[in-house]
Amino acid sequence: MPESHTLDLLLRNLEQRVPLSESDRKAVLGLPFKVRSLDPSAYLVREGDPPERCGVLLSGFAYRQKVTGDGQRQIMAILIPGEAVDLQNLFFDVADHSVQMLTRGEVAIIARKDLIALVRAVPAVNQAVLMQTLVEASISREWVLNVGRRDAKTRMAHLLCEFAVRMQAQALADGQGYELPITQEQLADALGMTPVHVNRTLKALEQTGLILRNKRTISFPSWERMQDVADFNRRYLHLRPVEPSLA
Repeated sequence: MPESHTLDLLLRNLEQRVPLSESDRKAVLGLPFKVRSLDPSAYLVREGDPPERCGVLLSGFAYRQKVTGDGQRQIMAILIPGEAVDLQNLFFDVADHSVQMLTRGEVAIIARKDLIALVRAVPAVNQAVLMQTLVEASISREWVLNVGRRDAKTRMAHLLCEFAVRMQAQALADGQGYELPITQEQLADALGMTPVHVNRTLKALEQTGLILRNKRTISFPSWERMQDVADFNRRYLHLRPVEPSLA
């Protein structure tokens, strides 16, 4: 295998859940795929369509969403590089939600039949994929709690903490912070707030010294204090135990 491979980020993501042997790793990296460049708002999954392929984010970000009958959008998850966007539909006949690009990015497109064949042939990969879908459900539960029961300041802080930990687990962030690739309108749709309320809440977090902002870059002067304010415990992410260095 070459030292660097297009699916390395997918492999890193799976190994956050289950240790893989060298033969398991080769099986993942051996998946056939095509790379596509997609613009912001491009659909990776459309609700109601039969799922025929699975995309893996190589760069850029995406989001899961549902839309009410009168057109109101709820963003239900933010997806980062290395994550497969459609494992939830691997064995379904129809997609029950949509996934769109949040930013411009590149996606490795894998045929669903090839991914199904891999998980059926390689037990450790099967377990890792199952674990990943269970973690997605765990994150969804936390998001329901966040929107339903936490106040605006805690809600926003929690999302920023989650994003930091997930980004660092994929080696996409470090102690210097990370770039938050989402508009205030999109944050509002993720947090059940208005864009005006989002703007005020971000300013309040900044004024109290919980975050530092430089354009879209977010950093935390005190990671411990930020976690306390956010009511954040990374348990629900089910990552292998590596403590983030986000101070």
